[in-house]
Amino acid sequence: MGASPWIVSDDLWQRIEPLLPKRERRFRYSGRKPVPDRQVLCGILFVLHTGIQWEHLPQELGFGSGMTCWRRLRDWNGAGVWQQLHEVLLAELNAAARLDWSRAVVDSSHVRALKGGFQTGPSPVDRGRAGSKYHLITDGYGTPLAVILTGGNRNDVTQLLPLLDAVPPVRGRPGRPRRQPQSVFADRGYDHDIYRDQVRARRILPVIARRSTAHGSGLGAYRWVVERTFAWLHGFKRLRVRWERRADIHEAWA
Repeated sequence: MGASPWIVSDDLWQRIEPLLPKRERRFRYSGRKPVPDRQVLCGILFVLHTGIQWEHLPQELGFGSGMTCWRRLRDWNGAGVWQQLHEVLLAELNAAARLDWSRAVVDSSHVRALKGGFQTGPSPVDRGRAGSKYHLITDGYGTPLAVILTGGNRNDVTQLLPLLDAVPPVRGRPGRPRRQPQSVFADRGYDHDIYRDQVRARRILPVIARRSTAHGSGLGAYRWVVERTFAWLHGFKRLRVRWERRADIHEAWA
């Protein structure tokens, strides 16, 4: 049997550790020794995978308290650790020619927000209950390039350009960093000629299904990768239901 998915491997830790903010060492009144960052990260991943509430995090596993893990997640997100890590991993994939820049694919997915909070709204697919929406852009292979969190009632097409803007500059190859695909594929929810023109103005080809056409446009042969990525993300129980009232904490999970 393999290791538990919340155990941080040596390879992953070597990428993450240099990105973590350093805490100042206290020589007087040092107090209790802080829980090591690697153990806390394992606790954060445990919550992400299992969906357990912070206060129920098992102390005997050595991850520290739920509040300790929550504070580190908040602080690391504020320091940009997760965004930096994402860019590091994208650069590695780009260097290995494992990103498909010939096209990007966009889509959205609803998640119920049981405690409400920022970036929520009445979900049209969940009887008007409070919910949020993930807006995701992937490369042609389904690798996540950027994700945006909005209220559940936000129209998909309004996030098309923000998603393109959210793609970070991806290094890993000679020359200038890459951040723009050659084309972008989307379903009927993004059908709006004004947005098509704005995408073309960025020298990106919009391939967007028309509402007036019959189903079976053939775009599913390319769009399925983003749906597969959403299915993978929803495999993390903490992303399947939104428990956090603070939007920045839920975005940190994503």
